[in-house]
Amino acid sequence: MYIHRYKERVRYADTDKMGFLYYGHYAKYYEIGRVEALRDLGTSYQKMEDEQGIMLPVLSLESRYLKPALYDQEITITTILKDLPTKFLTFEHELYNPDEELINKATVKLFWIEMASGKRVNTPPSVLNKLMPYFA
Repeated sequence: MYIHRYKERVRYADTDKMGFLYYGHYAKYYEIGRVEALRDLGTSYQKMEDEQGIMLPVLSLESRYLKPALYDQEITITTILKDLPTKFLTFEHELYNPDEELINKATVKLFWIEMASGKRVNTPPSVLNKLMPYFA
């Protein structure tokens, strides 16, 4: 299992009139978690797109709101890969407030696509090789 944690502050522009993180912006925090998790592994969306011609479109997103995230709070985004990816890549996301209370859970499922052909492909070996030590 691969687990990555990243902190991000709730910005005023992302809140509603009550000072809560607007529900539509939670997906942005999941993406931040995914991008930073991949970066921590030594790769990035940009490298996959530019060097390998691979993209990761979102297939589904399920989110559960438990408590509000508030303006100016530093939120911990925990990104978890429970399974080694094949044709799909499923991220579990957990958001925690500064008191380490779980405030949101989400599952985001993506798939690998070859940009030139538009066809689904398996996980690139370069990504698998970086993840293998976490699943041994």
